[in-house]
Amino acid sequence: MTVAVVIVAVLLAAAVGLALIRIVRGPDLLDRVVAGEMLISVMIGALGAEAAVNRHATTLPILIVLSALGFVGSVALVRFAAGEEA
Repeated sequence: MTVAVVIVAVLLAAAVGLALIRIVRGPDLLDRVVAGEMLISVMIGALGAEAAVNRHATTLPILIVLSALGFVGSVALVRFAAGEEA
């Protein structure tokens, strides 16, 4: 069990690192926003993994709020990108 937890933690840390690099070096605003959305997704995955390892459901409301935030952010990004091209 602990080997799986370490592997998941390393993969999540690598995803956060790559997203932060994209936020810092992103050539335009859309790359930075997509990397921010990826950070939210990684946070959801990390909280879900923590809840699964510790076998509790107290983080469920936080997961729901983060999911809603990610959805609203994605919809806003699409509307913003569509508004620029029109």
